[in-house]
Amino acid sequence: MSDPLDMRLLSALADAGKIAVHELAAKIGMDPREAAYRLVTLSGQGLPLLVGVESDVQGLRSALLGVDLPRSPQPGVHANTPSPPHGVPRPPGVFTGGPPAAMPQRAPVAPDPAMSTWGPPQTASWVRGDQLEQERQPSAPLVSPAPQKGRVGEKLATRGLEGEQLTIQLLEVQDPANFLFAAAGYRLEQGERAIVVHTEVSNKSDKALASLPDNYLELITMDGRAIGKAPISLTSRLPHRIGIRPGETVGGHTVYVMDESTPIVSVRWSPRPEPDERTLLWSID
Repeated sequence: MSDPLDMRLLSALADAGKIAVHELAAKIGMDPREAAYRLVTLSGQGLPLLVGVESDVQGLRSALLGVDLPRSPQPGVHANTPSPPHGVPRPPGVFTGGPPAAMPQRAPVAPDPAMSTWGPPQTASWVRGDQLEQERQPSAPLVSPAPQKGRVGEKLATRGLEGEQLTIQLLEVQDPANFLFAAAGYRLEQGERAIVVHTEVSNKSDKALASLPDNYLELITMDGRAIGKAPISLTSRLPHRIGIRPGETVGGHTVYVMDESTPIVSVRWSPRPEPDERTLLWSID
């Protein structure tokens, strides 16, 4: 293992043993989403760690039935190294990384891919970025207010959340990229395809960009829906890392999994979930 961020993450996890993902990320100054992505990927590669979620079972079932009941707060997503039988019991929930026999049994509820937090690392159903967006915005196309526009290969200038002066170049959209996805050990379901987007970001200001550059890099469909990134990275295409120093230029690859028949017409970048005047849009031929 050569990735220094993975080494820092695993070292902190080894010291803690069991910890919520957002607390683990805070210990090493990493974005919680990036920490979760890396932990799930490392678990899928066979390392002895489990990544899971803990829930209020009664409250969650009530929410699924549309009943609004008072619920006690829960710690959320946990990461832990497997403990011996006499150790602290693991929280209830859905886990990945361990052998199937060691996984807790799910309640008899019909599976809903759009509601899954984590799924088996070897399959792609849990990284679909289009299903969640359909649930959240079923009829309202996501359109940026007067975004700057360009085409694949062009550089566009914008600002980060803290006023960082950024230049972003969309270098390549590889569609489909199913062979790269399979080479990384993942499996697409029938009717799915993988897409890889390569971008390069330059920080031209005197302040560092502290976030992940492709947090809100999305694919836009012909009907205006936004497809979010998949929480995985490919072995043959390096992902973006958190932070860009003043004067630095970095590149990275972002992965998407979606329906194979859905056409993509553009790539959109924003510094926050909702598009605003800083949004960039590249058209795809």
